[in-house]
Amino acid sequence: MSFDISPILANWRYLAMGLGVTLALSFLTMVAATILGTAVALLRIYGPKYLAAVLGFYVDSARSIPVLVVLVWTFFAFPLVTGFTLPPFWAAFIALSIYVGAYIAEIARGGILSIRPGQTRAALALGMSRTQIVMRILLPQAAVRMLPPYGNMLSITIKNSAIASVIAVPDFLRTTAVVADQSYRPLELYTLAIVVFFMIIFPITRLTDHVYSRLAHLGRS
Repeated sequence: MSFDISPILANWRYLAMGLGVTLALSFLTMVAATILGTAVALLRIYGPKYLAAVLGFYVDSARSIPVLVVLVWTFFAFPLVTGFTLPPFWAAFIALSIYVGAYIAEIARGGILSIRPGQTRAALALGMSRTQIVMRILLPQAAVRMLPPYGNMLSITIKNSAIASVIAVPDFLRTTAVVADQSYRPLELYTLAIVVFFMIIFPITRLTDHVYSRLAHLGRS
């Protein structure tokens, strides 16, 4: 069987556009999920008990449902409930952010709780407020400890973004599938998809390990 890359060369702009959508969706999802997850973690630790119970239910529920179900529900069922239709890209963004945010919430909560409580007591004895303790002492150390699982979630988010193609988001997998169907060259196009995702995710995992090895001492207490 011959390996013909001419469909790739002829449609590289279209494929590059899809790759741009994938990267944009992944980046925006991680930003939103990081903000959401950190807020949820802090509220579960320092918020009222009733709120901690509600947020705990959100985290456990989101982690118990397949991401594809969350995505499909957001795009198809959400408009039936609210009467408001979301564009495919933003439906995928909201669904992935809610889903990934639950995992990051547990990563952040574990990172904060892993810090010895003696540091908090010492800071309180020095007259620091709870906000100052969290921002100046706990979060900087927790951020270092969170690097390995956070990098893992970044890789998973990039891979999960490919699922957005099922609701017609013009991401890289969707554009790859379109070109493969039109050119009848699935071997070449899906091989390209494997190579591209590998070239994006593999350096992220190696960079995360490298950065953590350099900063790990900052997270020790």
